[in-house]
Amino acid sequence: MTAVPRETDLFVVGGGPAGLAAAIAARDKGLRVVVAESAREGPIDKACGEGLMPDSLAALGSLGVDAGSSPGYPFAGIRFLGEGHSVEARFGPHCGLGIRRTALHQLLVQHALDRGVSILWGATVRALAHDAVELEGRRIRCRWIAGADGGNSTVRRWAGLDAGMSEKHRYGFRRHYALQPWDEFMEIHWGRACQVYVTPVAERELCVAVISRNPKLRLDEALSCFPDLSEKLASAPITSRERGAVSASRTLPRVRAGNVFLVGDASGSVDAITGEGLCLAFQQAAALADALARGEPRLYQDAHDRIRRRPALMADLMLLLDNRGWLRRRALSSLSLRPALFGHLLAAHAGAVPVTRLAGSMMALGWTMVFGV
Repeated sequence: MTAVPRETDLFVVGGGPAGLAAAIAARDKGLRVVVAESAREGPIDKACGEGLMPDSLAALGSLGVDAGSSPGYPFAGIRFLGEGHSVEARFGPHCGLGIRRTALHQLLVQHALDRGVSILWGATVRALAHDAVELEGRRIRCRWIAGADGGNSTVRRWAGLDAGMSEKHRYGFRRHYALQPWDEFMEIHWGRACQVYVTPVAERELCVAVISRNPKLRLDEALSCFPDLSEKLASAPITSRERGAVSASRTLPRVRAGNVFLVGDASGSVDAITGEGLCLAFQQAAALADALARGEPRLYQDAHDRIRRRPALMADLMLLLDNRGWLRRRALSSLSLRPALFGHLLAAHAGAVPVTRLAGSMMALGWTMVFGV
């Protein structure tokens, strides 16, 4: 294991994208940072759709990380397919990026190391103290602690921040296919009981993921509900094993207790249907670093609430289509009749326009759903 410093300004528990982003942001503010990750050194994989929206790339860029320099595949917008309808919209001047989770993690690790972050691999934090952490028999003094240890955060429980938490679960499964992307869009296929996401991640590779409320629904069974997509994938070699994860909608009353702060999924999450989980983590990382550098840690709670507001609203709207078949049919039909509305909604979803400007589009969509014009 890497030599353990005796003290630091910020100790980050968890070396996934959220923890590394927090470390990078804090180092850019001149803070000393140590990251402890219980996994052994190497890129960490996780089942996800592997698509970074333009706002995610912008948030990474604000941390000085250029994801476009890594292996990946740009996509120009989003296409919804379902109920016999198809509608698509472009993001505008900026593209999204499909990138393997392992490639993204490797990129963040290298940037953290280049900034002077100390990363302790295979290191498990055993306990927290007021001004220190206990790390496998070693004590490291620190001013602040960031819990970036995922949805089942131990740091959250130790800090007493689980109180009042509410959560709902869906379930995702993902694998990859050696197949050239057929166009420049990320696709979401809407079915009666699930959604299937198709994200180009390389010139000859697609990430295909299913999300549903059924923990037993695997990808093969889900694809049987989408004959056109299944036919496209039928002859393509599978390049990764199927990997699963929980997609949680999780809300916490507080994300700070004393000198302990939560970042990423540890601090709450929105359903993966939004594709905004990593964007939230990157923006939270910047907000935390700013609050600590200014010596006003209380500012982080307000910033965290503000950052979460738009993705949470968009998740609620999209999950209405998952919950109610009649609404999904009406909405997809109406959006296919008026694709400009879909473009407005996508712009709000990706943060290109404020959600406060959605009212007119929502009224127009409702009118079309009722009257068909």
